[in-house]
Amino acid sequence: MSDTETYRGKTLTIHVDGAKCIHSRNCVVGLPGVFKANVEGPWIDADAAAAEEIAAIARACPSGAITYERHDGIEGERAPDVNLLRVRENGPVALHGDLRIAGHAPCTRATLCRCGASARKPFCDGSHAGAGFTATGEPATTQETAMLDGRGGTLEITAQVDGPLRVAGNVEVVSGTGRLVRRATKLALCRCGGSANKPFCDGTHKTNGFTAP
Repeated sequence: MSDTETYRGKTLTIHVDGAKCIHSRNCVVGLPGVFKANVEGPWIDADAAAAEEIAAIARACPSGAITYERHDGIEGERAPDVNLLRVRENGPVALHGDLRIAGHAPCTRATLCRCGASARKPFCDGSHAGAGFTATGEPATTQETAMLDGRGGTLEITAQVDGPLRVAGNVEVVSGTGRLVRRATKLALCRCGGSANKPFCDGTHKTNGFTAP
């Protein structure tokens, strides 16, 4: 489900998909004159900063809730050269790459639920906080892996019925501080919240009653 607001400025248009927002607050802290917290009515002024400043804030939005279009002839956001999956402390996994999430439009950024409680699966909706979900953002480097043949390209993400998220494509899993955890071309990510090997699936969803489309 999408709940997108659009704000057009002279050199750039900002789109905000509220259904993807995880309230990381990068926007309201980074450019408070553009993204105005706790106001009534329109809360974004797309002309209150330079287009590149706004674009940089949008690119820093981990959930992909903020996107933009440039009107000044400058290229918009493109997929990175390296696909990254970052593990957030007590929260979701944040992906940055050329993402193809089954059933959803292509995107470059997304935060995916790993607590099992989100009402917007596969996306995080912040439910991990109320659910008391705890999981480290600094998982151990469990296996040494050689450099992949490629580091970018399309990353396919598919939710398995009552099971994990399947990821296919070149990806580097990193901790919240950026330390390399694993390089892979195929992964199964826990989304039931019960794995003893988070963020990876260990089959616990088969015994803890997890259900999800």
